[in-house]
Amino acid sequence: MWFSMLRLVALSSLCFVTLAGAQAATEVASSDIQPLATQSLVLDIAKQGETMIAVGDRGHLFRFTDSWQQVISPSRALLTKATLLTPELGWAVGHDATILHTQDGGKSWVVQMRSPEIEKPFLDVLFFDANHGIAIGAYGLFYRTKDGGKQWQQEFHTELLYEEDQAYLDELKAEDESLYLKERSTLLPHFNRVVRLADGRLLMVGELGLAAESQDNGLSWQRIEFPYEGSLFNILVAKQGIYVLGLRGHLFKSAGDLEQWQAIELPSKSTLNGGIVLSDDKVRLVGNGGVVIDVTADDGVTMVTQRQGENLVAIGQDKSGTLWIAGTKGLVALQQK
Repeated sequence: MWFSMLRLVALSSLCFVTLAGAQAATEVASSDIQPLATQSLVLDIAKQGETMIAVGDRGHLFRFTDSWQQVISPSRALLTKATLLTPELGWAVGHDATILHTQDGGKSWVVQMRSPEIEKPFLDVLFFDANHGIAIGAYGLFYRTKDGGKQWQQEFHTELLYEEDQAYLDELKAEDESLYLKERSTLLPHFNRVVRLADGRLLMVGELGLAAESQDNGLSWQRIEFPYEGSLFNILVAKQGIYVLGLRGHLFKSAGDLEQWQAIELPSKSTLNGGIVLSDDKVRLVGNGGVVIDVTADDGVTMVTQRQGENLVAIGQDKSGTLWIAGTKGLVALQQK
């Protein structure tokens, strides 16, 4: 049974490690150009200006011009998320604690980090400027760079632990340092998605109803009281509000204060994985079971289509206005309705 495509990313067999920079790029097998790659698993689409890229299975990297074209990848790791800071500067992350970087809008890529020994995947990446960024992932995985990704330093955010877990770690640290470090790496929930809000705050969501905000680019976090204890997979920031997407069709909306959250009833219990802001009045969501759902500013809900036999993970819009969906059947143009 599918929990979510993102759970496939986080919980499938993990065997991961760390090398950084150009040397790693020469030591890691590259992903060959495959004729049917655009029809294989694709997990994210990112856009900035007229540049649009996508990432997925076996290190596959794609760039959109008038159509989707696969480009040479320096990795064969499953890639889970991508971001574009500018039309030229971008990053992609995934399994084997892999971080890739492009400086030419996705035409070419290099490995910045690869750490299979960590045994955790990255699930999201966010850059604040060309030098400063963070990458997050399974079991509280959290890395930061201050030099554009040339070096990445791990952080452990104990402020997001439950009180009883923190007390357990404090006791363990005094007794057995090695066991303490081992246990510490598994107690935090998965960090699934992090975004920067218009006022500069960061909002992060994850497993076990985790929702947290930061006012210092993620150096410290404060948990937000959230009305749901299940998995939260994505965040969509729109003029009409901030949406949090979750397991089994759970959708929540906040006016922006992050204190009050309203549940929005949907016509499907399928897990929601991704979305796009279509206008000031409408967002479009995609999820498991091939669901494509529109939600308006007044919380009106419409099932646009349901593509049987597919799980949809991401949606993007090219410069001509065509919407593209990504998931288990690759990249597909969505017929407008």
